[in-house]
Amino acid sequence: MATIDSKSIRNIALLGHGGCGKTSLAEAMLYLSGGTDRMGKTADGNTVCDYDPEEIKRGFSISASLAPVTWKDKKINIIDTPGYLDFVGEVLQSLRVADNALICVDAKSGVEVGTELAWDHATAAGVPKAFFVNKCDDNDAHFDNVFGQLHDTFGTSVCPVFVPIKDGKNVTMIDLVEMKAFVYDAKGKRTETAMTAELEAIAANYKEAFNEAIAGTSDELMMKYFDGEEITKEEASLALHHGIIEGTITPVYCGSAVNMWGVVAILDAIADSFPNPHAKKVEKDVEGKDVAIDANGAASIFVFKTVADPFVGKMSYFKVMNGTVKRDMVLKNLTNGTSEKMAHIYTVKGKTQIEVDALSCGDIGMIAKLAATNTNDTLAEGGAVAYATISYPTPYMTQAMIPATAKDEGKISQSMARMAEEDLTIKYETDPETKQMVLSGIGDMHLTVLCAKLKARYGVTINLEAPRLAYREKITKTVDIHARHKKQNGGSGQFGDVWIKFGPGEDPGLTFTVSVVGGVVPKNFNPAVEKGILEGMTKGIAGFPMTHLAADLHDGSYHPVDSDEMSFKTAAIMAYKQCLEQAAPVLLEPVGDLDITVPESLVGDVMGDLNKRRGSIMGMDPAAKKGYTVVHATCPKAELVDYPIALRAMSQGRGSFAFSVNDYAVVPANIAQKIVENYKKSQE
Repeated sequence: MATIDSKSIRNIALLGHGGCGKTSLAEAMLYLSGGTDRMGKTADGNTVCDYDPEEIKRGFSISASLAPVTWKDKKINIIDTPGYLDFVGEVLQSLRVADNALICVDAKSGVEVGTELAWDHATAAGVPKAFFVNKCDDNDAHFDNVFGQLHDTFGTSVCPVFVPIKDGKNVTMIDLVEMKAFVYDAKGKRTETAMTAELEAIAANYKEAFNEAIAGTSDELMMKYFDGEEITKEEASLALHHGIIEGTITPVYCGSAVNMWGVVAILDAIADSFPNPHAKKVEKDVEGKDVAIDANGAASIFVFKTVADPFVGKMSYFKVMNGTVKRDMVLKNLTNGTSEKMAHIYTVKGKTQIEVDALSCGDIGMIAKLAATNTNDTLAEGGAVAYATISYPTPYMTQAMIPATAKDEGKISQSMARMAEEDLTIKYETDPETKQMVLSGIGDMHLTVLCAKLKARYGVTINLEAPRLAYREKITKTVDIHARHKKQNGGSGQFGDVWIKFGPGEDPGLTFTVSVVGGVVPKNFNPAVEKGILEGMTKGIAGFPMTHLAADLHDGSYHPVDSDEMSFKTAAIMAYKQCLEQAAPVLLEPVGDLDITVPESLVGDVMGDLNKRRGSIMGMDPAAKKGYTVVHATCPKAELVDYPIALRAMSQGRGSFAFSVNDYAVVPANIAQKIVENYKKSQE
C-alpha cells in the first residue's frame, strides 16, 4: 500500500451522547467510500467499529476504534468513540491524536449531556469542532429546535451549512454555501433538485445565521455583513475553510446515517475544509512547550491506546507525530530508555489489520508486541522530545473483587495487570489494611464491562461487592492498668509484671515511654513491653487497628530466674486488653475533602444530599466553566461509596467531584454499633 502524503490525511474523532448514531455514521462513511461492501447495523451486531463481543452483546460502543476512509484522494481516519460517560478515557485518548472533532447530535433529543461534555473535551484538547445532526428521518426530528439549542448553548460560532427541509415524510437537504437542494433515494444516493421559492424562503432563515458566523472570520466580511452586502459563494467557502481550521466557526451538517442522507456532504466537507495534521504546525511536549511538526524530520510516534489481546498480544496504537515511520526502524522509548523495533506496522479498520511499509507524519497505525511500551509513551529516533501525555480522570467507583474460585484468585493479578495496561481509568490494588482486592473505575457500568472482559479474555470470574473500610479505634480515657503473667510448669517458669498508664496519644500509632525507677523492671525488658503493646494494637475492641495511643511503663516487678522477654511481652498484651475494656474506646472513620463541581442550579440539591451523607459544607467558589459552581465540603468516606452514581443521577451526568482522605473522625455511636455488629458477624 502506498504511503499517504501528510497533507492528504484527516483525523476525525466522532463524539456525542450515547445512542446519537456515531457508529452508524462511521459505517455509512465506510460504505459510501467503498471501504465495505455492505452497510452494517448496530442492532445486528455487524458494524466495523463495534466488533468487541461485549459491544455486540450490549449494543453500544465501549472502546474507541479506527475506521480509515478514502474520499476525494484523502485518507480520513475516523475514530469512533463511546458515548457512555463511563468510558471517557477512550474519548480523551482519541482527542489526543485527532485533528478535528465531529460531534453527533440526535435530531429528536437535541443537545444532551454527552453533547456538552463532548464540546468541553474537544475544547480542552484544542481541536476544531463540527456538528452532525443525525436521525433527521425520524418523525419527531426537529432540526429547527436542535439548531436553536446548539446556537444558544455554544454561541454564535455555530454555523448552519447543510440543513433539512421536511415536507411530510419527504426531506430535502440544502447546501447553504452553494444554495443547492438535494433529495435522496432508498440507497442513499443523492440527486440535485430545483431550489423552489419555498425552499429559498426557508433557507434564508438559516442563511442569516450562516452569514453571521462566517462574517466573524475577517474584518472585510464583517463590514459586508453589517452593510447588508451579499457575501459570494467563493468568499463563503474560503471563510468556512479558514474558520474551521482556526476554530472560529463550528459548522453544522445534518442527515440520517442509517439512510446515508447527508453523509456525502460531511465527507466532502472533511476532505475539502477540515484541517490536516499540519494545520496547527506545532505539538506540545511534556513540559507544555511547542514542538514544531516536521514531516521530513526524524521519526517520532506517540502511543495513545493499548489493547491487551490474549491471542495477538499487546497492540499499541500510535500517531506519527514527526517524520515518517518505516518497517524495521528502531526507535527509542523516551519514557524508559529502551529500544523497540518496528517489525510490523499496520493500519487498522475495526478488527481488520493491514500491514504497511511506512506511515507518514500525522497518520495513525498500530504495532503489535512492543515489550516495554505503554500508553502515553513517545518513541523516537534522534534527539527528540517526549510529547504531552493524556490526563485521565481519577476513578472513584470502588468495589471489592471476590474471586469465584481458588483458580480465579490465582489468575486475577496477571489478568488485571494486562487490563490496567489497556485502560488507564481503572485502578487495581490490594488494600493493605482490609486485605481486600479492590477495583476502582469511572462508574458501575465501567466495572461491569471490565468483569465481563476478564471472563471472556482470560477465563477469570469475579464478583463485586461493597468494599470494607479501614476503620480505626482510639481510647478516650486515661487508665492505669496492672497486669501480671505468671506460669509455672516445673523447671524454669514465666514471670512478667507491669504497671502501664494508657491514654490518648497526640501522634498516630504508639507513643511509648518508660518512667520506671529503682530497676523494678530491667531495661532489657522495655522493648518487649513495647512490642507486646504494638502487637495488641493491630486489633481494638471492635477488631480494627488502634491509633493515637500513649503508654507509659511506670512500675512492675520481675523474677531473677523466670522473667524473660516473652513473659513481659505477654504481660503487656494482657494490660492492653484490660485497657480496651476500661478506657472507653471509640471507632474512627476515614474522612476527607470533597470538591463537587455542578451547574449553579443544582447547588441546593447537592448541599441537601451532602447533609444526608453527614457531610459538612466548607464553602463555594465559581468553577472555571461558566455557569458552574464548586462546592467544598468534608465527608466520611463511608458515605461516598455510591457517590459517582448518585451525583451522576442528580446532575444528569454534568457533575464531577474529587475526594481525598486526609483524616479520621469519631463515628456516631448509633452507626458505630452497626459497624461493630457487622464486623463481628463477618468474623464468625
